[in-house]
Amino acid sequence: MSHGPRPPARAVPVAAPAPPAPAPSRLRLTLLLGALTALGPLSIDMYLPSFPALAGSLGTSVASVQLTLATYLAGLAFGQLLYGPLSDRFGRRPPLLAGLGLYGAAAVACAVAPTLELLAAARFVQALGGCAGIVISRAVVRDRFDVRDSVHMYSMLMLVMGAAPILAPLLGAEVLAIGGWRAIFVVLAAAALALAGALALGLPESLPPSARHRHGLAEVLRAFGRALADRDFVRLSLAGGAILAAMFAYIAGSPFVFIQLFGIPPGRFGLVFGTNAVGLIAASQANRWLAPRVGIARTMRGGIAAALLAYVALFLAARAGAGPAFVLPAILVGVSCVGIVVPNATALAMGRFHGQVGSASAVLGVLQSAFGAATATAVSALADGTARPMAGVMLGCALVAAALVAPRLRATEPAGPGVASSRRGAP
Repeated sequence: MSHGPRPPARAVPVAAPAPPAPAPSRLRLTLLLGALTALGPLSIDMYLPSFPALAGSLGTSVASVQLTLATYLAGLAFGQLLYGPLSDRFGRRPPLLAGLGLYGAAAVACAVAPTLELLAAARFVQALGGCAGIVISRAVVRDRFDVRDSVHMYSMLMLVMGAAPILAPLLGAEVLAIGGWRAIFVVLAAAALALAGALALGLPESLPPSARHRHGLAEVLRAFGRALADRDFVRLSLAGGAILAAMFAYIAGSPFVFIQLFGIPPGRFGLVFGTNAVGLIAASQANRWLAPRVGIARTMRGGIAAALLAYVALFLAARAGAGPAFVLPAILVGVSCVGIVVPNATALAMGRFHGQVGSASAVLGVLQSAFGAATATAVSALADGTARPMAGVMLGCALVAAALVAPRLRATEPAGPGVASSRRGAP
């Protein structure tokens, strides 16, 4: 039986896609990424004044405690291989927040570690979490800025990150005096929790789904291979890494040299770090003016030359058994050059890649962190009761950097932001 014509089907309204989260202001992005990258220096510099107390508590030597720094740097190198591809596949935010959670849990494990071996293992895991911020912050900058603007951003990150070496040893010395060396790691765990909350609320995703790479392990390995096959990318990464490694050699050796050899109290040790950090900040801000006018590559080479001269003077002073009046100015100049060399080397290296920026950032970080771990280990292994091992390793790093940038770099045209370019495919 007919019931007449059916009424037309009602159209089901389709919800409009949610608008993308607005990009954060440059100031807010700088502060968030700066705090993220500062977590690494904070993790290292804050516990340096506690080396003698930590050695006494665990029944070992300061030279042995220096190895916990090497294991931390090794964890930084290994972990970046994971976070780079993960951030290319799932976006920047999920791996970043997961890494901060792992960092906080490992910091608590450091606080309760009963032996040096367990402390070193917990520091390795802590670095596995902390390196998420290092590799992903570089990728976020490349997502949003071209090569020239990224130099500006990396220099600004140096400004924010440079505050960590000023505040961390001073804060570490105060926490050490109040609660002992274990309390330092409790503070680091709390800092990671607070930073995770700030990033969850204030850092929108910079890699949209359309720009993500959902390839398997084979493609990830090919992306690593493409980065390693780019000779200029490797040279730039290692040149910046060598200058950073010289600073890590200073970090590893400075508790013995200044606290035990030169007799500087742990409470005043932070002032030494603060002086060098002020120099690093000043150099990074000078780089914002120099690089656009002199040229990115030329400015980078000038910074390496200045570091080399400073470390030659440092090595001669250490060989002569000179005191802080001669050692400190040479270290100040050399460490300050990090603020010139690293932003330019990083911008030029990352600018060579348009797609799979996270994987490229991971390779850069591995090369640099492995260099830093090797130098920290060398300073500990060569310890002879003088400042010569520290000074010799720092000079060797500057010589390596100078050799790496001596050949002419192939021209690198300023590319657009990595996200925009990645939609067209990697070159």
